Amino acid sequence: MTTETPPKGAVLHDGEAASIDEKDAQELLAEAPKSRSLAPLKMVYREAAKYPREVIFALIALTVTAAGTLAIPAAVQLIVDRGFGTVEEGTEIARWFRYLGMIVVVIAIGTAARFYFVSWIGERVVADIRRKVHRNLMRLSPAFYEENSPKEISSRMTSDTAIIETVVGTTVSVALRNVFLGIGGTIYLFYLLPGFTVWLVVGIPVMILPIVIFGRRIRSISRDSQDRVADVGAMVTEVLSAMKIVQSFGQERREADRFGDAAERTFDTARKRIILRAIMTSVVIFALFGSIVFLLWRGAEAVSVGSITSGTLLAFLVGAMLVAGAFGALTEVYGDLLRGAGAASRLAELLETEPVIAPPERPEQLPNPARGSLSFRNVTFRYPARPEDTALKDFNLEIEPGETIAIVGPSGAGKSTIFQLVERFYDPQGGTIRLDGVPLTKADPADIRERLAFVPQEGVLFSANARDNLRYGHWEASDEAIWEAARAANAEDFLKALPQGLDTYLGEGGTQLSGGQRQRVAIARALLRDAPILLLDEATSALDAQSEQWVQQALDELMKDRTTLVIAHRLATVRAADRIIVLDNGEIAEQGTHAELSAAGGLYSRLAKLQFAANEAA
Repeated sequence: MTTETPPKGAVLHDGEAASIDEKDAQELLAEAPKSRSLAPLKMVYREAAKYPREVIFALIALTVTAAGTLAIPAAVQLIVDRGFGTVEEGTEIARWFRYLGMIVVVIAIGTAARFYFVSWIGERVVADIRRKVHRNLMRLSPAFYEENSPKEISSRMTSDTAIIETVVGTTVSVALRNVFLGIGGTIYLFYLLPGFTVWLVVGIPVMILPIVIFGRRIRSISRDSQDRVADVGAMVTEVLSAMKIVQSFGQERREADRFGDAAERTFDTARKRIILRAIMTSVVIFALFGSIVFLLWRGAEAVSVGSITSGTLLAFLVGAMLVAGAFGALTEVYGDLLRGAGAASRLAELLETEPVIAPPERPEQLPNPARGSLSFRNVTFRYPARPEDTALKDFNLEIEPGETIAIVGPSGAGKSTIFQLVERFYDPQGGTIRLDGVPLTKADPADIRERLAFVPQEGVLFSANARDNLRYGHWEASDEAIWEAARAANAEDFLKALPQGLDTYLGEGGTQLSGGQRQRVAIARALLRDAPILLLDEATSALDAQSEQWVQQALDELMKDRTTLVIAHRLATVRAADRIIVLDNGEIAEQGTHAELSAAGGLYSRLAKLQFAANEAA
């Protein structure tokens, strides 16, 4: 198992994987980097092995269709040699065509069954892998996502799983089918015409060679083409997202020209790919049909001297085309399998990543009922991404139950770090943090977070309706409790004005609401959680003056029986705190009440004078 380290490997472009057609699948496979071996596909095989019935049915259907395909040359031989020879009777030819028709029916039914079962297995395996990866991602601490791009992880959950879906649902089936056809067809051809088959065995590599040579170059250019397409998509997203800025500065023409240049680069790359494909196609067709012409010539001579029949020659040609096509397809299939292995290895990295912050084997139970006390003793902390910077240095702070503590200081002083440590998103490198007397490292992180309600600086909402966003911290809450929390957060009026009330979909990230409304929903969500400890990170920063006053009154009432930690840059909001902790460079510079710190003439006094003077000037 690995720890929370950045995943390795190239990043694919974002994309949906719910349904992909053959062209999309080939583009994904062409774009994906190869693995050096097929070993990473073991994970996929293990998942597929959980459904033995479907796998067996798929193999049976695969075997039936391959056998039926190999029976076609024999049917052609019988039609020509026995059917045409007795055509005047009008019975024999019908008999052999009925035989061929039965083969076609068997192939059709077998192909449908094969398609269903291999597609079912592919979709089922991908769904299981996605579920497992997502479940593991939910265990990882926020530190993991600070070091690894969520966009990259999302790409792996979509594009990489789409590649695996293609490999399991198509590539493996095609590979097995072509192996059966190649081996079975070669055996049949040796039985039919051993001398001709030797020529075929020698000639197949000659036909496959241009496919391999040109295929590598085409795949390389295909990846470049996908990069150019991705550049175009990124440019469109960037410009459209900043359209107000573009139009404000009159840059429409420049952006149109820039996009035109990108589109031309995409076309030039695609043209190179088209030229190579055209050359490869002509070479392959020449080699294929040249070989057929040669075999026909030799076969015609053999038929003319009576050493073989016309049906035998035709059956050999049909079989030879099947064998050549099967072996030719296997070269491409192997490359696709290697790319599937690369995708599987990247997903396996996410699946095997172990959380740094994990429950101990025997977690210590937190006291019940909760008291709400917090204790920091000699805490030293450095962020893993910035080990040279100390965020907190020998930090000591005792917070009593029900106490309201305001944390102020310049940007980068360590204010948000305190919240991250309290929620146990990180563990300090030195010292101990206790909640109700229990060291956080000895408790289950889930138990710790059940006793916390957090309001971030910017209200984060989900793509769901208002009700689900409000009850996110207390899912079983009744509508009555939801409305009570909304009323306390001054959110009741605008929520009732929504088209469907609490059932109104708020859009991605809550885009249907203003910034201040989103913040009030976030506050109501924290109120509804009813936790003994509140963490307020500039909780009223996005509100106008009137709304801030109303929400502050609601918070003041809520904080009476709860321990509250407030991060504030606007010092006017923390005057009533029991204690104000002033941080500077990760250390407590001073602490006391607003009156005490204002009179002390220290950092707080200077910050207060600057802010209040600016407010008066405004």
